[in-house]
Amino acid sequence: MKRLAIIGGGAAGFFAAITAAETDPTAAIFIFEQSRQCLKKVRISGGGRCNVTHACFDPKELITHYPRGSRELRSAFHRWQPRDTVDWFQQRGVALKREADGRMFPTTDDSQTIVDCLHSALRKGNVRLEKERGLRALKSREDGTFRLTFADGSEGAFDKVCIAAGSLKDSTLVDILESLGHSIEPLVPSLFAFNLDDRRIRGLAGLSVANGTVRVQPDGARQSGPILITHRGLSGPAILRTSAWEARRLEAHNYHFEIEVNWLGMPEAAAQEAIRELRQSESRKAVKNTPLAGLPRRLWEQLTQAAGIDAAIVWGQLPKRLERALLHECTAGRYNITGKTTNKEEFVTAGGVRLKEVDFRRMESRIHHGLHFAGECLDIDGITGGFNFQAAWATGRIAGLSLTE
Repeated sequence: MKRLAIIGGGAAGFFAAITAAETDPTAAIFIFEQSRQCLKKVRISGGGRCNVTHACFDPKELITHYPRGSRELRSAFHRWQPRDTVDWFQQRGVALKREADGRMFPTTDDSQTIVDCLHSALRKGNVRLEKERGLRALKSREDGTFRLTFADGSEGAFDKVCIAAGSLKDSTLVDILESLGHSIEPLVPSLFAFNLDDRRIRGLAGLSVANGTVRVQPDGARQSGPILITHRGLSGPAILRTSAWEARRLEAHNYHFEIEVNWLGMPEAAAQEAIRELRQSESRKAVKNTPLAGLPRRLWEQLTQAAGIDAAIVWGQLPKRLERALLHECTAGRYNITGKTTNKEEFVTAGGVRLKEVDFRRMESRIHHGLHFAGECLDIDGITGGFNFQAAWATGRIAGLSLTE
């Protein structure tokens, strides 16, 4: 009888264990979770609704949403892509729905539905779930098996091991994996909000624009999507995507940097044309009272003020120099960021086990046969929108199949 150990009771760990149990019902499978609660990110993801995956069913397109690990994931997604995830949950009585932006949630809008489904599959597979069993040491033995030592002093021998412990940030697993010869790429936060104090957005917490763009100065790539003004600064998908793609650079600058914000999400020429139309159609109306392109009124008022436009100025009398200033504020405003705020429901760590050291056909270590990996412990991370869970399901699935071979 094979004895298989999965380290970590998150999405990837559960999926690896369930897959192994369904593939080889004779195997003795254990999940060791260091905390009291499993599937914590599944529970809180998407504001408690659980963004299970993303409705992107072409692996070539899907990998473009991963700042790190895209090349390696392409082969993995050919074996397990979002359509497979949808079908897997459907077969177990959990229907998923697609929202306008492509994110997919259970139709119940309740993450507990996903948690219950995974626990049910775990029980059917007779997987033993050992909570509060943190790993202290992992030794490879001459016969190819592994000796595991836990924080409580207990030990156990296993034929194969899968590390699926999520983020390695502040984890004792870093030392354990390095002692086995693995390299850990620098661990830095991804998917976080930006802190700033700027009079243009002061007092506007809760307001958002539907499709703005953000670019880290001086040469960052533009990221598009909703932008949300918060009590501390800026958040929303465009900000979170920026934080993911620029994760290492922003950490190197200690999270003090400058961004350019296009609140309109349109090229400067298009914005200028929209202003010309307002000059003609709303010539007698005050600029302050006539928002451009559906911008929230209070944000518009503060942008016009920042451009130096007096409250009494009407569109027909707007000087060219003030028009240029307004155009700049709307399409290329510069904001100084002074720190980050982690969104607990979206927090992801960039960095982890070096990908060259893992065979993605089997999610197996190239250094130690029988040692496997799945999920966020690898140097893989995606932008917000269900992509990180999809990577967890795919790598967990492949690891689970390989564990039973």
